[in-house]
Parts: sequence; C-alpha cells; structure tokens
Amino acid sequence: MFKKLKTKWGVGLLRLVIILCVFAIGGSLAGFAARKIMAQTSVEHPIAWTVLYIVVVTVCWPVAVLLVSIPFGQFSFFRHYIARMGQRLFRRSPKIQEPVDTQNQPIENQLSIINLAIFASGAGSNARKIIDRFSDHPRIRVALVVCNKPGAGVTTIAAEKGIPVLLIEKERFFRGDAYLADLQQYKIDFIILAGFLWKVPGALITRFPQGIINIHPALLPKYGGKGMYGHFVHEAVIAAGETESGITVHFVDEQYDHGATIYQGRCPVVPGDTADTLAARIHQLEHEAYPAIIEKTVLGAP
Repeated sequence: MFKKLKTKWGVGLLRLVIILCVFAIGGSLAGFAARKIMAQTSVEHPIAWTVLYIVVVTVCWPVAVLLVSIPFGQFSFFRHYIARMGQRLFRRSPKIQEPVDTQNQPIENQLSIINLAIFASGAGSNARKIIDRFSDHPRIRVALVVCNKPGAGVTTIAAEKGIPVLLIEKERFFRGDAYLADLQQYKIDFIILAGFLWKVPGALITRFPQGIINIHPALLPKYGGKGMYGHFVHEAVIAAGETESGITVHFVDEQYDHGATIYQGRCPVVPGDTADTLAARIHQLEHEAYPAIIEKTVLGAP
C-alpha cells in the first residue's frame, strides 16, 4: 500500500509518513471538534445523532486537516488534495448539445472532460505552468504526471497539486506495453511532453496519433534531432551565429523533433548571449505560449 501511495503522490518515504500523520491527526481533531459541537445540540435519537455527527465530521475534516498540515509543511499538498476531492464530488454532468446539421438531422455532441498526461524528466517548470492553466478548466484536466526519474522536481509539483504520479522504467517503456494499460486506466486523451528526455516508443505513437504534443527550444527543423535538448540546442544556435531562436510546438512521430508543427514563437539572439541567457529567454516563451497552444490544440480550436 505504501509503495502505491508513494508512486501516486510522487513522494519519498519520509514525506509519505508526514502526510499520513497529518491525515491521522486531522481526522482525530475533526472527530474531537464534532463531538464538542454535538454536545451543544439537543438531538437524542441515536440514528439522527449518528447521521448529524457524520455530517459535522465531514464538514470539520477539511478544516482540521488544513490546520494540521501547516506546522507539518504540507499545506500546499492538502489544499490541492481537498480541492480535487471537491471537484470530483461536485463535478456536474457534461451538458449535451444537439446542433443540427445541414440536412436538419440532430447530432449528439456530448462535451466530455479531456484528460492530459504530462511526461517530464526534470524540475517541471513547464509542467507547473500547464497544471496551473488547467487547474480549474471546465473541459481539460491534468490527470497524470509520468516521470522516468524518481525524485525529479516535477514529482514534487504533482504531489503539491494532488495529481497522481506514474514512475516508469526503461524495460517496460521500450520493450513492454509502454504503460498503455496505466494510461488507459486514467483515460488519457493526450500526452504532453514537457522536458521528457526519452524517445517516445512506437506503441504510444500508434495509440495516440496526433495526440502527443512536444515543445522544442529552437525553430525546427533547425537544431533538432537526437541529443539536441536543453543547453546543447542553445550552444549550437549561438555557435552558428543565428540572430534569432525560439520554440516549436509540434506533434510527435517516430523521428526526433519531426512531427507536424503546431506553433512557432521567436525571440532574438543578442550579441554576448550565452547558453544560459538564451535559455532564460526561451523559457519565458515556453511558459507564456505552451499552455495556451495545448489548450487550443486539444480543443480543436483554429
């Protein structure tokens, strides 16, 4: 059970123990508060008392857990955990629209939630921007974070936001089922690459045609291909004497950095630029553009 919780929340053993302690202490505090409240009521019938007690505990529990989480340093985790519980509990059924086609025949068009899986390997700055963009979106949600590096910063971000984490290993990813069963379990519609350094296997590309989106820190087709990521890209751009660089958002196919382009954003390369200064400019472009382009793409907007 503990292993599953560590994977789901993307936390280490120590933090898992702290989170479970908050759950236990918060639950006890909620029960204590509920009993004090019930002592002030005049309800005597045992069934009515029990029902009312359960209601009061349910109301007290989120407040108690949040209060307890503060001294334990887990307020952000529990804030997002409780918010996600509320979304699941009170999520409205999607509306059904019935537009009429050109031959006046009704077309059933049910608006359903679009589930994203973010694949990332590092600190997760792009992942955070994407998660924030869709945290309260009516149609799109980040349902899963997939990471190939235990302890990577992106797993901490996912835990803070209450998003399940799937830690993957090479053998199953490249020579097994590529974790298709897990993605199916979370009903994933689109895969979003955000600093994911492994090549996507054919099994995923076949399963998600035009459904895997990547961002590259250069203006493809220049400076793409195997080994061209991060500082390697920026160093190559500067060494070539380019006067501009930028980002390319594209669909993923069987080749590195080759799929159809969705969007390109540009920025200047100024005299005296280093890989670090250019990277900072590129990151700003990524953070501003990538979440919005993802939204338009998965919604099918022009």
